[in-house]
Amino acid sequence: MSDQHSHQNFETRAIHAGNTADPLTGAVVPPIYQVSTYKQDGVGGLRGGYEYSRSANPTRTALEENLAALEGGRRGLAFASGLAAEDCLLRTLLVPGDHVVIPNDAYGGTFRLFAKVVQRWGVDFSVADTSDIESVRGALNERTKLIWVETPSNPLLGITDIEAVAGVARQAGAKLVVDNTFASPYLQQPLALGADVVVHSLTKYMGGHSDVVGGALVTADAELGEELAYHQNAMGAVAGPFDSWIVLRGIKTLAVRMDRHSENAAKIVEMLTQHPKVTQVLYPGLPEHPGHEIAAKQMRNFGGMISFRVEGGEEAAVEVCNRAKLFTLGESLGGVESLIEHPGRMTHASVAGSALEVPADLVRLSVGIENVDDLLADLREALG
Repeated sequence: MSDQHSHQNFETRAIHAGNTADPLTGAVVPPIYQVSTYKQDGVGGLRGGYEYSRSANPTRTALEENLAALEGGRRGLAFASGLAAEDCLLRTLLVPGDHVVIPNDAYGGTFRLFAKVVQRWGVDFSVADTSDIESVRGALNERTKLIWVETPSNPLLGITDIEAVAGVARQAGAKLVVDNTFASPYLQQPLALGADVVVHSLTKYMGGHSDVVGGALVTADAELGEELAYHQNAMGAVAGPFDSWIVLRGIKTLAVRMDRHSENAAKIVEMLTQHPKVTQVLYPGLPEHPGHEIAAKQMRNFGGMISFRVEGGEEAAVEVCNRAKLFTLGESLGGVESLIEHPGRMTHASVAGSALEVPADLVRLSVGIENVDDLLADLREALG
């Protein structure tokens, strides 16, 4: 993060970091540099270091500087998707023979990347309950190079103590990676708690409007940032200029959106906990949630994601999803509009039959920023 923004509060950084006025016209928003190559002033004479947009593009640079500032990191890198970011990270940090510890409730796409892709080139992984420090310690071996954490987790809203796991990682000589997608940097700052790398699906809260796919890595260490940048260029799954611009635009309202997402979610949780058809509500803001105290310590608020289980098993859960009208039935999350889905058949179908399988009676909500009374009415109707 540049010194210029290090003293500023989050909301100010979200709007100003990386967003310098265009030197040519004075435009207050960075232009979309929809360009592949750049005129050189003589052989090797690059203007501002730009030669080819896979290697660097001014619009992407603006986003990457903004991401680093928001997470309090030394280097930010933007990718074509969250999984492209994860792939680059894994291939940068690991070699055949290495071992990784992953959560027992990781995002299905992350699990698929490990189980179906990374494992094929000789990297092994163990599954642990990352909310339990002893479970993490027990999963380590002398080849462990990486501990992967997702908090809050998708879709079970599990909470991991980032600071405690960072301590375990340091002792083991392993790096700690935290997927901060559900919380966003507004609600949680993993690097400040000892993480080495933060991962984001920019598609979700950062973009915030369900209109872009993107991913990001932010590092605490400049040297690791350089290494990742080398691989980002060598592998090429970079964020395009228009996608970078769209995410940058979304980030400007991240703080106000996250406040409303959290506020709406709290009211919906209150209703769900009292509903006779709901057997369990998974939300870290609930005092009875096993991770509540840790979440309260490491998060500014509890976010807009809620999962709940319903009476009547899988068919009943699917019915609730089908009956909702204002809550749109769809995958993804973090947009201004509310979404509902059945993880077992949708986002987490890829973990069926594995240690990460999710309950069949589970419904996941991404609570939007609509009027909460309308959302409550829709859910009551859907629950019958």
